[in-house]
Amino acid sequence: MTDNLQIKMDDFLPLRDVVFNTLRQAILTGDLKPGERLMEIHLADKLGVSRTPIREAIRKLELEGLVIMIPRRGAEVAQITEKSMNDVLEVRQSLDALCVELACDRITEEELENLKRACVGFELAVKTKDTKKIAQADVALHDIILKATGNDRLISLVNNLAEQMYRYRFEYIKDATQHDMLVEEHRQIYESIVKKDRDAASKAAWTHIENQKKAIIHQIRLDQENK
Repeated sequence: MTDNLQIKMDDFLPLRDVVFNTLRQAILTGDLKPGERLMEIHLADKLGVSRTPIREAIRKLELEGLVIMIPRRGAEVAQITEKSMNDVLEVRQSLDALCVELACDRITEEELENLKRACVGFELAVKTKDTKKIAQADVALHDIILKATGNDRLISLVNNLAEQMYRYRFEYIKDATQHDMLVEEHRQIYESIVKKDRDAASKAAWTHIENQKKAIIHQIRLDQENK
């Protein structure tokens, strides 16, 4: 769906990096879909750049595993596989459980109030049925918990996974049947942190990711059946 592609110039970044960031974000948010071909001439025309930065961006995206090269077809957006999804979510599951445990001990009253507002904000985003708004609200909520840990190394680790996680989160959030459960899971996490119940918070965070894994696997298998 390259119709949605729009380059955002940045005075501080070389053009090749701007193009890379544009294509990367399009893949992570689903504007460029799994299996979609990345044709250099078409992308160059769409973004108003030469083919050189497009070619360089595709090469970097291949190194990240977001793009694969197919003989006689060229570059295309990598499929979301059960293996790649499990690799990311297994790590995120453990990190999220640790985050909520630490937040139970360290979160400030101001951060608790921000988390409460974020839960409401997520519910409002769900009502819009706008997948990007819902994903952004979800990220904002989890970022408050992450910041509340006060652990810079943990924050760095989670942020390193964040953009890869975004791709899987986006697949999950596209399924409107999961939205009510997401709202409830966020409520359980929030209430556990308010009570400073580390065990309940950890369990809620773990379940939150586990349900995402199940839903995404279901979606992956459906996509494979429909091919």
